[in-house]
Amino acid sequence: MNSILTSKWTKVVVFLACLIPAGLLIRGAITGNLSSNPTQFLEHATGDWTLRFLAITLAISPLRKILGQPQLIRFRRMLGLFAFFYGCCHFCIYIGLDQVLDFSGVWADVMKRRYITVGFTGFVLMIPLAVTSTAGWIRRLGGKRWQMVHRLIYVSAVAGVIHYFWLVKSDIHLPLEYAGVISVLLAWRIYGRYTNPKRHAAIPKMERKNSAPAISD
Repeated sequence: MNSILTSKWTKVVVFLACLIPAGLLIRGAITGNLSSNPTQFLEHATGDWTLRFLAITLAISPLRKILGQPQLIRFRRMLGLFAFFYGCCHFCIYIGLDQVLDFSGVWADVMKRRYITVGFTGFVLMIPLAVTSTAGWIRRLGGKRWQMVHRLIYVSAVAGVIHYFWLVKSDIHLPLEYAGVISVLLAWRIYGRYTNPKRHAAIPKMERKNSAPAISD
């Protein structure tokens, strides 16, 4: 298993697998197979994939511990950047297709509609995470400050769940499922931080060792 996780080809496979949802959505758009409301379908699909990739990214640390596979950390940065990628797609579809580049309308929505306010906040918080995801930024910020910045992923994930919950209004089973997963992962983080702080302090070193300034590193 360790040889598979350390292989550069495994990263290529994971990278291509992360692109599958985008490929399926593009194919659906080309073939006209995105339901009777394509814009809404694309918004919901990209929003779902943003939350899924956020949850998968947050699950890497506990899985390293449970499975005894520290090399899983090699994939966390890539998965986090794909969460940002799908978040960007979600935001761009809202601005470009839903609001038709009416930026004044977008800003009015952000100010007046609470589900858009919290969703926009969650997306904005993902930007510094993506920008500082390289090994160079870990060195510039230092381990402790880098960790503090990257704890924003939990705030972003919670904001995404609240955004989804307030959006759907009635059928809330999916937002509740996401809320359950994020809550478990957050509880694991809190438990690990207070029971074994040295292990968490060592994570930036692993990130620095296994990172490079490219999404498919």
